[in-house]
Parts: sequence; C-alpha cells; structure tokens
Amino acid sequence: MPPFLHSSIMTLSTNIHSEATRQQADAWRRQTSLRRFYTALGVGLLVVAMGATMWFADEANAGHFLERLPHILDFLSWLVPKDWNDVWRALFDLASPHDKGTQEFNFPLGRVYVWGGFYIPEYFELMLTTVNVALVSTFIGFVFAVPFSFVAARNLTPSPILRLVVKRFMELLRAFPELVIAGLFAAIVSIGPVAAIIAIGLHSIGALGKLFYEINENIDMRPEEGLRAVGANWLERVRFADLPQVLPNFMSYTLLRIEINVRISTIMGAVGGGGIGEELKLSISRGFGAKTLALVLLLFVTIFLVDQFSAWLRRKLVGEQAFLMSA
Repeated sequence: MPPFLHSSIMTLSTNIHSEATRQQADAWRRQTSLRRFYTALGVGLLVVAMGATMWFADEANAGHFLERLPHILDFLSWLVPKDWNDVWRALFDLASPHDKGTQEFNFPLGRVYVWGGFYIPEYFELMLTTVNVALVSTFIGFVFAVPFSFVAARNLTPSPILRLVVKRFMELLRAFPELVIAGLFAAIVSIGPVAAIIAIGLHSIGALGKLFYEINENIDMRPEEGLRAVGANWLERVRFADLPQVLPNFMSYTLLRIEINVRISTIMGAVGGGGIGEELKLSISRGFGAKTLALVLLLFVTIFLVDQFSAWLRRKLVGEQAFLMSA
C-alpha cells in the first residue's frame, strides 16, 4: 500500500474515532443535564406538595398547626419521670415511695402471681402475649404459604388458571393492612389477641407466599426432571426434589417475618389487639412517664433480642457464606 494512502486511511480513522468520542461525550452531557433537570423538578414538586400539605393542615386545624409546630416534641417533657428509679420499679412491679393511691405509681397492682409469692411482672406478661401473637400468626402464615407457593410457581404448576387463582388470592390477603382485617374480625370474635392473630396470620400468608413462590421459580429443575422421568407424581416431586432446595430460604424469610410481626403485634395491641401495645397507648395518653419509659425499654430490648436471635438462626440455616460479599 502506498504511504500516502496509508496515511490518509489512518487520518480518516482518527477523525472518525474522534467524532464518535465527541458524539458520546455530547450524549452523556445531554443525559446528565436531563437527569439533573428531572431531579430538580422532582425536588421542586416535593417542596410544593409539602408546602400545600402543611397549608391544608394549618387550615384544617383553624390556623394552629404551624403555630404549634415548634412544640411538636414537647410531649417528651411530659414523660420524664420525677424519679428515674420508678422506671425499674414499674418494669418489675416494685412499690414506689411516690405511690399516693393513684394509677401513675400503683406498680405492684399489676403483678401476675403464678405460685405463692412468685409473680411475673405485668409488662413481661403483656410482652409474652405480644410475642405469642407474632409467633402463632407467623406459624399460620408459614403453614399455608408453603403449599400455595408451590402451586403459584410457574415452573412447578402447569395450569395457568390454578396459578392465577392462587396468586390473586395471596394478593388479596396482603392488599389490606392488618388493622383493617383486625377491625373486621373484631366484630366477629370481639377485640383481643384472637382478632390480631387472624389479621396478622392472613397478611403473613400473602406476604410469605409471594416471597416463597419467587424462590420456587428459581430452583434447579434437574432433580424435578429426574423424579418425573421415573414416574413420581406432583406431590412426590415437590417433597423430594423442590422442598429440600428451598427450605433454608423459606426459614430465613419466616424468621424475618417473625421480627416484622412482633412490631405489628405491638401496633395491633394499641388498637385493642391485646398485649403490650394497649398498655403503652394508655400510659402515653395519661402522661405516666415511668410506666411509658419502662414499656419502651422492654419493647426495645425484646425486639433487639428477637432480631439478634433470628439473624443468628438464619445464618445457621442458610450458611455463613450466604451473608458474605463475593470478592
């Protein structure tokens, strides 16, 4: 090839490469500018929406919302106990020297006597009720979510109609908040832990069922195909080929759901579902500082212990390597 032709080709190639690079840089700048514009627009709309919301709240409260907004945390001062030792006395139902016959300091009256002089402190008994509601409702959710998840999985159930019915049913169960479901069943079985268990259990079926069937749709199908080849029926394939693969992840999500349900059980108690939430609501509304702080402390410690135990158990079931970031 003549030198001048080779030089011309190289120059042309360089020009084309430079033009492509310039076009890419222009496209990146346009995309960045567009992203910044949309970000600024979104932030502006959010600010406008918040301003409109606060204006509406101020108008709905006869002009007192913005006026009282700086005092939003004043209620914390109402809950500061006169004697910080009363927090421990309230927690363990010990007599307070400040008890003048009022409900604010009548700690020993809440004792739950078990045998003779041995008693369980009132708040511990209420916390056990809350945890039991969470455990029973999670168990109900797990028992029903497991079979539903195998029926809803696209790769395990050939019938599209059956899959559609099960998926829509689980969507219906998790579509309504637990408080709404509890309110419905409270009219049937009365207010108490039973209504809370039913409400949280139904919601857990829908929530766990969705997580479970998504796990099922990503399993290794070779064991399933092997059992099908030797004539195994659907139940046998699920039991011996599919369930062993997904059970550790099922348990992991179930333990996570227990953590969530403990918190939900507390909220349910505040609206009549029994347990510690109801007592916490009453203590806050009456301004009983020592009782409120004792309840908050017990609730925090319980949730912390449940979180730590479930995390430890998940690691044992799934394996430490599942929690390590790949290099």
